[in-house]
Formats: sequence, structure tokens, C-alpha cells
Amino acid sequence: MGSRRDYRSMRSCSGWRRILLLIPVLFLLPHLSSLVDFSSDSATRNDARTIPNKKLDHLVLGPVAGQGLSDRFHCRGTKALNKTHGSTSHVSGAGNGVSFVTVFTVYNTSLGNVKSSNPVSVVGNVTYSKPERSMAVLNAFANFIQVTMPKSNVVILTDPASDLSIQQSNVILQPVQGDYSRGNLMLQRIRSYITFLEMKLEKNEGGINHYIFTDSDIAVVDDVGTIFDKHSSFHLALTFRNNKDQPLNSGFIAVRGTREGILRAKVFLEEVLKAYKTKYMKASRMLGDQLALVSVVKSHPSFDAKRFTKPQAFTEEIAGASVLFLPCALYNWTPPEGAGQFHGMPLDVKIVHFKGSRKRLMLEAWNFYKSTSNIPDMLCLVLGSGRTKYDF
Repeated sequence: MGSRRDYRSMRSCSGWRRILLLIPVLFLLPHLSSLVDFSSDSATRNDARTIPNKKLDHLVLGPVAGQGLSDRFHCRGTKALNKTHGSTSHVSGAGNGVSFVTVFTVYNTSLGNVKSSNPVSVVGNVTYSKPERSMAVLNAFANFIQVTMPKSNVVILTDPASDLSIQQSNVILQPVQGDYSRGNLMLQRIRSYITFLEMKLEKNEGGINHYIFTDSDIAVVDDVGTIFDKHSSFHLALTFRNNKDQPLNSGFIAVRGTREGILRAKVFLEEVLKAYKTKYMKASRMLGDQLALVSVVKSHPSFDAKRFTKPQAFTEEIAGASVLFLPCALYNWTPPEGAGQFHGMPLDVKIVHFKGSRKRLMLEAWNFYKSTSNIPDMLCLVLGSGRTKYDF
């Protein structure tokens, strides 16, 4: 019995020794994490941890996700290790043009009277008010297209009452009558797309010019016009993701520039508009267009929604149109936000979508590109940016 007590006592003492040895390690763990910091100002990063609601006026870079995965983009800091995007000298569409079309308006104030007395963000040495920020994002959108697809232009569908001053040579303003109020903007966007396609059918300009309808908070980082060569038979293209409730993202809709392509795309969008107005008006400010898109697509009796679970392009006949479905992972990739698993950036990403609070990051990315003239290195900046560091 005595020997058993002695053995138990020794085990107990050994356990306490282990705990005592672990105490210094546990004490150091919070401090060790600050060593993984590619920022030039680690003290500011640590301050931000102790004050969760503090908004930073600069990006804080961390380790990039996807390292070691063969199909992911790899970086060391802001240097790309395994990716060189395609040459911007490539001419898309077998000699045909590509136009990017977006809907944009400015609320509450004329840009000529904007003052920065109520700033919302600082990017570099520039302080932006909300209207100034919106215009800066629009300009960055046009600038990225000018870099990666220099033969393409940008068409801005806007409220005739909007006071927009755009200096870029590749930008065309196209006023379209409608209700551009905040609560109606997504509904108006579909209407403006339909009106634009009707205008193209009426003009019958000859030749072929393809159209890609997008949000204005995207960066085209590689030539997306190649889809019209690679997939030769579709009328319009949509982007999808593995999301049960919202598998389609309306921020990218490509339309083949033949007369048949434009006509069938117009009819398809009219079906989406009809579904929007009859089922989703309560979501008219946000998401209604995406829900309406899904409704029209899934109404086709033979459509298999399981195809959305794999990031592979496929084509279906829906509402009289040949619809190409492209994976968001390549054609509508969004930087991560908040908690959750994240597996990095695909190697051949074509479009980065800075939706929601990521718009500050889009401006930071354009500033970085201007200083480096290197798209892959700029993607490392995007990929390494902190997931909770966006300030608007």
C-alpha cells in the first residue's frame, strides 16, 4: 500500500511540474503571435488588438493563405512567387471589341460642391468623403481595365441628373432614364441593362462588340475577353459559387455581341426583371437581383443545382438562351472578410471583386499598382491584407 501511495504521489508531483513548466509558455503565447507581422508598424497592429473598434489608416499585412497548395497563388510578403498573369497585349474576342458596362450614380450632393469636412477614409495621403470615395473607386475600376485590356472601353449607365466628371479616355457616359434612388438601385440596374441592349439592337452598328456588365467595385486583373473565344456558343454568361441560398452573383454578366446574343440576353434579363418585380421587391435595395437570377435559372426543369458545388464552367439552355456558368473563384473572386476558413487565391483569377467593406482595399491596390506596375505583386497585397482591417 505504501509503495502505491508513493507512486501516486510521484505521479501527482510530476503532473504539477508539467503545469509549472507550461506557465511561462502560456504567458508568452500572446506575445509570440505579434512576430508574424509583415507590417512596417507592428506596434499599431498590437494597439488595434487591444482596441477592437479602432480603424486603421493603413493596411496591415499577415501571412497569405494557400501556401503549399499547388493550385493557389503564392507570395512572400508582396512578391509573387508562382504566378505571371497573361500579357496585356493579347487582343480578346478574335479581333472583336469588349466593352465593360456598369451602372453608377452619386447621391445627395454634386461632386463639384463636395468637401472633405466629413472624411470616411484615408488612402495614402488622400482623405475621402463618401462621394469622393465612390468616384475614386469608379476611376480605379476604369484604370484597371485600361491596364489589363487596353483596347476595351467602359460605358457608365447613369441617371441623367448625375453630375459626373470623368477624365479617362476609355470611359463613355450613357444617361438612361429611371429611378436611381438607393432603395430601387438594384431593380433599376436590371432595367438599365435591358435598355442598353435595346439601344444596341436598334442601332445595328455592324461588326461585333461584346459586353460585360459588372459592378464598379471590381478590378480586372487579367484579360476576361478570352471567354468569348474559349466558349464559342453561349449567349450570356453568369458567375456562380457554392452557396445554397445565393449561388449566383450578379456582379458579372457577359453578353456575346452578335445580334442573336444581344436579343437572347435581353429576353433572359426581362425574365429576371419579371421575377424580381413579382417575388423579390422586399429585397429591392440589396440581393433582389441575385435571388431573381436564381429563380429564373432553377425554374428550368432539367437544371441540376448540384453543378454549383464544383468550380467548373458549364453551359445550359435557359429561357431561350445558351447560358455559360463561370466559377466566381476565377471570374468574380472576393477577398475574405471576417472569420472562417480561407484557402487563398486561385492561380488564374481574372477579376477581383472588392464588394462591401473592401472598397478601401481596392484603392490601396490601385495605389500599389501605380508604384510597381506589377499585377501579380499587387495581388499579393490583396491576398495578405488583414481580413478585419477594412475601414468602410
